[in-house]
Amino acid sequence: MTPRRILIAAALAIVVGLLVWWLWGRGDGERMLSGYIEGDALFLSTPVAGTVTSVPVAEGQRVKAGERLFTIDPATLSAQGEQAGAVEAQARTNVASAQAVAQQAEAEVAAAAATARRARQDLDRYLATARADSEAVAGRELDQARTLLREAEARLAAARETAAARRAQVAAARAQVAQARGGVREVQIRVDQLAPAAPAAGRVQDVFYRPGEWVAANQPIVSLLPDDRVKVRFFVPQAEVARYRIGTEVTFSCDGCGDPIRARISFVSARPEFTPPVIYSREARDRMVFMAEAIPAAGARLMPGLPVDVRPLGDAE
Repeated sequence: MTPRRILIAAALAIVVGLLVWWLWGRGDGERMLSGYIEGDALFLSTPVAGTVTSVPVAEGQRVKAGERLFTIDPATLSAQGEQAGAVEAQARTNVASAQAVAQQAEAEVAAAAATARRARQDLDRYLATARADSEAVAGRELDQARTLLREAEARLAAARETAAARRAQVAAARAQVAQARGGVREVQIRVDQLAPAAPAAGRVQDVFYRPGEWVAANQPIVSLLPDDRVKVRFFVPQAEVARYRIGTEVTFSCDGCGDPIRARISFVSARPEFTPPVIYSREARDRMVFMAEAIPAAGARLMPGLPVDVRPLGDAE
């Protein structure tokens, strides 16, 4: 066989191969909606500037809810915590002292009340005797009994006012304890914020600072992608968008994902757009699309950026 015939045979084989590939690719293949995995990451920081002392997680690592992500040196807040604890202890001491004084004032009220009762009884006895026999009791004795009663009642009134003031001091001291306890709690909350825990199970996306580095307040240190914030973003042709409603269930597949995964639509855009260049639609005719998002049932094993194929909803759905 001459080289020319060999070249012609090779060219024919290539043409036939391309034709077969084109027919198989466009023949009976199932139409799919193109999309990709998207995620809303959480950027975790602290409200206090400080030195990063530890970052026990790495990029790409999965963490459980409640697992510590990083720690900031709590030296400054530790001093504030000690001061707040001392203020609370002093406030409790003031409460104990005020209660002791108040108890003494209540005892004085009881004693003054007993004296006033005796003075009242003495005056009543003198008056009863005088009514029975006007000469049995001298006027001077009645005047003295009345004077003693007035003095006893005045002491009782003064004791009651003092007791009320002491009770108010106890209430004020207890309010100071509550305020001091709030200060301790505030410092403790800020200390806890220096070592935040993962709010949900997920994957560590980025670690922006390493141990030994100084970080400003409210500066993200770790970004976390929770499993429940992973979503499927896909594009629906304008002629079919009416079928896709929030709450409707769709299925999608992706390379290496195994069996099709179910997802529930959580958002459908009200604004149309043209198919983005990064989306290679299998139906070039449908250039105008609406973006939709769905929450998958297995977000833990899906990576953001992974392309997916969403099975279109049928006419009967």
